[in-house]
Amino acid sequence: MTEPTGSIEAVQETLARADYISDRPLSTAVFLSLKLKRPLFLEGEAGVGKTEIARALSTSLDRKLIRLQCYEGLDTSSAVYEWNFASQMIAIRTAEAEGGLDRNALSSELFSREYLIARPLLQALEPQDHGPPVLLIDEIDRTDEPFEAFLLELLGDYQVTVPELGTICAHEPPIVILTSNRTREVHDALKRRCFYYWVEYPKFDRELQIVQLRAPGASRDLTSQVVAFVQRLRSHDLFKKPGVAESIDWARCLLAMDVVEISPEVISDTLGTLLKYQDDIAALKAHGISRELDKAKSALAESQAGR
Repeated sequence: MTEPTGSIEAVQETLARADYISDRPLSTAVFLSLKLKRPLFLEGEAGVGKTEIARALSTSLDRKLIRLQCYEGLDTSSAVYEWNFASQMIAIRTAEAEGGLDRNALSSELFSREYLIARPLLQALEPQDHGPPVLLIDEIDRTDEPFEAFLLELLGDYQVTVPELGTICAHEPPIVILTSNRTREVHDALKRRCFYYWVEYPKFDRELQIVQLRAPGASRDLTSQVVAFVQRLRSHDLFKKPGVAESIDWARCLLAMDVVEISPEVISDTLGTLLKYQDDIAALKAHGISRELDKAKSALAESQAGR
């Protein structure tokens, strides 16, 4: 399928086909990234759906998804390429056993594409059957500055340099999505090569629509209670606020437990689905689970009355 570069509405429809509900500002950022063939840098809290955008584009466009999960100490041998040393050693031993070893010819053969193992970044530059792939560089903020500097060539010109082979360029630029949870600031030079968009927590109606789509067995009333309570939790100063992913997980858990209406007891039993740090759980209990649930229900009632 061709890329949806005709309009912003086409982008929204494309994402919706993969069950991703996007608002217009986010769809605009995706549209411009596709239209102008530039990377899209998505920053925001964990669990707001940054990674899912890459998956949605891959699914709806029928493109291969190539994911590079970033971590501290990530280097080119894990991200770009490495040489198949085992096969090279076998080739050397075979040449020695056969005699008449031509070192120059063997050296040229050993450092050819046949012995090159392509990692995610190099794979993304190679031709694919269904068109350029979707390259997801996930949690770029977990890497260090030297790796960021290496990415500048890739994101600027869609090419990488292998000293033994030269520069390898993409015939068609991949669709590149970078994500960051902002555990540290990413260098301006990297951001300048991308379209930037901060992904906010969704408003009530949009989150309700997302949870209903991902947990279709739950009633609208139960889903509304889930979203209202989660959004109430986000108003607190928590170490890790629950994202949309936690809303979906919680709705599915409640559905599995045949819960019809949320109660303080149910919340207490399933709190680990929403909060992942003991300090946050203790803080919520200190505020009072019943009190927070009452406030969430009051906010939900006011919202429904105002429609």
